[in-house]
Amino acid sequence: MIVAKWLLLALLVFPVAELATFVAVAAALGFFQALGLLILGSLVGVMVLRHAGGNHIARVRVAMSQGLNQSSFSALQADTSGGLILLAGILLVVPGFITDAVALLVLLVPLWRAASGKFGLGAPPARTDGVVDLEPEQWHRVDDPALTSRRRDKRDH
Repeated sequence: MIVAKWLLLALLVFPVAELATFVAVAAALGFFQALGLLILGSLVGVMVLRHAGGNHIARVRVAMSQGLNQSSFSALQADTSGGLILLAGILLVVPGFITDAVALLVLLVPLWRAASGKFGLGAPPARTDGVVDLEPEQWHRVDDPALTSRRRDKRDH
C-alpha cells in the first residue's frame, strides 16, 4: 500500500515539476524558444521511434508470437540496447524537459556501447541477433528428445 501512495504522489508531482521546469526555461530563453525546444524534442523522439524503435518492436512481436521459450527470451535479453532506445524514444515524445533529460541519459548507454566497440575502447558490444559465440571447449551438444520424436512422426507419414 505504501508503494501505491508513493506512485500516486509521483504521478501528481511530476506534471508540476515539468511545468515548473518549462517556466524556468521559458524565463531564461523566452517562451517561443522553450516551446520550440519541446516541439523539437518530440520530433526527435518520433524519429528515434521510427528508426530504431520499429525494429525492436518487430523483434519483440516475433519473439512473443513464437512463445516465450528459452531462445526467444535470450534474444530479447541480448537486445537490451534496442529496448533502451525504445524507452528513450518514448520519453522524448512526451513533452517536457525532465523527460527529455532522462531520455538523453538513457540514450547514452547504447551510444557508449556502440562507440566503445567501434573505437576499441573496452569490450566489444554484445551481438544483437541473440547469438552467443563460444569456444569449442565451452559447449557440448545436448539432443532434444522432442525434436527426435517429431522427426520420427514425419517419417511415419
